[in-house]
Amino acid sequence: MRFRSAALSASSSRSSRQRSGAPRRPLSVALLALLAMLALAPCAAFAQDPEPKAPEAADTGEPTRRVVVRFLTESDFPPFNFYDEDGVLVGLNVDVARAICLELNTACDIKVRPWGELLLALQRGEADAVIASHAVTPQALAAVDFTDRYFHMPGRFAGKPSGEPVEMTPEGLEGKRIGVAKNTAHEAFLKAFFRSSAIRSYESTELARDALLQNEVEFVFDDGVSLVYWLHGTASKRCCELKGGPYLEPKFFGDGIAIAVPKADQQIKTLINGALARLRGNGRLDEIVERYFPIKVY
Repeated sequence: MRFRSAALSASSSRSSRQRSGAPRRPLSVALLALLAMLALAPCAAFAQDPEPKAPEAADTGEPTRRVVVRFLTESDFPPFNFYDEDGVLVGLNVDVARAICLELNTACDIKVRPWGELLLALQRGEADAVIASHAVTPQALAAVDFTDRYFHMPGRFAGKPSGEPVEMTPEGLEGKRIGVAKNTAHEAFLKAFFRSSAIRSYESTELARDALLQNEVEFVFDDGVSLVYWLHGTASKRCCELKGGPYLEPKFFGDGIAIAVPKADQQIKTLINGALARLRGNGRLDEIVERYFPIKVY
């Protein structure tokens, strides 16, 4: 009722002014102004509160999946890369490359180039990676980058079987005759750590091994990979066996072998390192190594 009374009072006042001849403001103008204000209000609100954009995809840091990984290798370094009797490229490096592609769920393209052209082709962008038993050296690192190591080339002792065990330590080999090839990392290693042994240096690895066969020395110290093949080949006449454990000192025997990748492509390095980690974790990498080496190298 209060609302109605106020409305009636206002109406009576307007009628008195009209009758007295007072000037009148047209009602339509006031209504139009009010309507205009109401019409503009939503527009202003819309301008101040635009429709929110869809959130951008978060950067997870995950490398982009590759459709194919292009590997380069060479073909004359058994058991790592070589052609079999059917002319098919095989070897430890080839199998590791294929296992990596399988882990990455991608196609694998493996092509052969001469050793001296491998890293140059990688720098020219003709491949994504080179898997050819490259040692990780300062010289190589100046040109390319490397993945995690997938193999090591240790130093190993070999000698004839003996009923009395010998500790393959500087103390255990004191006074023992050890054959080694001249001007090699293996000779330098012996001279640094086995000074109390009788070190006999030969012009070649073959001559040092022959000295072991002829009992001129009691042990030979050499590259573990080539020693394994010599021990299980005809040249050794099955005379000997590996003695002691592997020596992996990087200063003498390098920091292992790894896959070369371009410096500018860190994504391929991340992808391959992830695949190598999974291959180590599930035992697949060890299976590949054991396929090509009759006994454990390291």
